[in-house]
Amino acid sequence: MKLFVDTGQVEEVRQAAEWGIIDGVTTNPSLIAKAGRGFKETVLAMCEILPHGSISAEVVGTTVPDILKEAREIASWAPNIVVKVPMTPAGIQATRQLRQEGIRVNMTLVFSPAQALLAAKAGATYISVFVGRVDDIASEGMRTIEEVVQMVDAYGFESEVLVASIRHPMHVVEAMRMGAHIATMPFKVLEQLFHHPLTDIGLQRFLEDWNKAGLRIFDNPA
Repeated sequence: MKLFVDTGQVEEVRQAAEWGIIDGVTTNPSLIAKAGRGFKETVLAMCEILPHGSISAEVVGTTVPDILKEAREIASWAPNIVVKVPMTPAGIQATRQLRQEGIRVNMTLVFSPAQALLAAKAGATYISVFVGRVDDIASEGMRTIEEVVQMVDAYGFESEVLVASIRHPMHVVEAMRMGAHIATMPFKVLEQLFHHPLTDIGLQRFLEDWNKAGLRIFDNPA
């Protein structure tokens, strides 16, 4: 499963890239606005940090002409950009046209299997299915992921299922169990994936035993 970081902060992307386990970045207008930098400047910086990764940048237009105009502009900035388009009738229509032009689309704000089906038929490269926001209204976000993965597999769609609105590490684990292709998460959740209390205890014990025994790796430490 691919791991993306969901952020508008360039430094978070840089840190995640240094770990060597990140396959891409997702952004949205709210994250970009919160970061306080220019949109194009931010996106291009992320593209430079992850030249072989996938960087999703979102349009803000809501009509077909506006979506197409903005998507073509954003896609022209770098070859690893995937344009995020909202799940609306206009978004679906624009996605079909963009795919014919060879522009990759991340269909966002998908909350149901029916919406995911439309996105897949329109040719979306990624289908961003939100789980946290569905959980917030007392529904089962991960159940939707399961159904969308089954739909994509059953009909042989080329779209990849991207689990979005992740709130905690168990969302990542559950997405993995269900065979989702991608999980995108806030930087803080990505950090949490590293940690387990038994890992911390085990490492502390190993180091204490090593130091008590006076062992060393290098004969002549610098």
